[in-house]
Amino acid sequence: MAATNHTVVVEFVLQGFSENPQLQGFLIALFLLLYLTALSGNGLIIMAICLNPGLHTPMYFFLTNLAILDIICTSTVLPKLLENLMGEGRTISSGGCMTQLFFLTWILGVELLLLSVMAYDRYVAICRPLHYHTLMSRPLCALLAGSVWVVSGINTSVNTGLIMRLTFCGPNKIHHFLCEVPTLLLLACSPTYLNDMMDVFADIFFGVVTFLLTMLSYTFIIASILRIRSAEGKRRAFSTCSSHLLVVCLYFSTVIYTYILPGSGSSVGNVKVAAIMYMAVSPTLNPLIYTLRNKDVKVALRRVFSSFSK
Repeated sequence: MAATNHTVVVEFVLQGFSENPQLQGFLIALFLLLYLTALSGNGLIIMAICLNPGLHTPMYFFLTNLAILDIICTSTVLPKLLENLMGEGRTISSGGCMTQLFFLTWILGVELLLLSVMAYDRYVAICRPLHYHTLMSRPLCALLAGSVWVVSGINTSVNTGLIMRLTFCGPNKIHHFLCEVPTLLLLACSPTYLNDMMDVFADIFFGVVTFLLTMLSYTFIIASILRIRSAEGKRRAFSTCSSHLLVVCLYFSTVIYTYILPGSGSSVGNVKVAAIMYMAVSPTLNPLIYTLRNKDVKVALRRVFSSFSK
């Protein structure tokens, strides 16, 4: 009877990003700047694509989905982190933690799948240009985009449901600034074997499989570009996929470091930095990367700014 005499945890304590009080002001300013930049940058990308009929193509359709994901991701993480840094949000309710966990896992899965779909789109555009409009028709693009949202949503629902079935009755301090599956499993009092199995399956599918598919697409793309005889043709072909390749490298490297290689000797501080990279820095840089490397987006943004000025 005494073994079952535990207090059920109704809220969790977030450790925060840094315990150094001298860095609080700098971190607040930094993360607020990242948040506002991510919101404005991705919002402008969405507006430019929607208002410009010339950008209503598969590549920019998927880019719109990516911008929406980045807005949701930063809005799920940074407001609570800013509240934590200000000393007003060290705790998070059990329901709030599950909500944050659901959206973070959902968005992470969608973005990994979407990057693979965008790599396939570039493969078709460069390696099979004569069949591009057939292979990447509007119905197929809508099906691909909808599928990545639904598949990740199913995975998230299962994992979040399994987490909610666990009993949390001991320590309630999360050694992170957010709620995620690995940190919550460490606090569970009930067996987590099924959760661990589902977590490994999700890591393999969303991390390893999507990364291999993306790299396979770019292997064919690079091979096709190298077969182009003219230097100008190579430059044009590479310019159409270089921005996406840069985003893929930045995002996958931090995600794999955080979730696929958690036992590689990485410290808690390094994991926090990696999490900030793909949850805040990457969403902030994505609009800049696609804008600086894309003339069509630059022209569309100028039209948006000119319409605002009028």
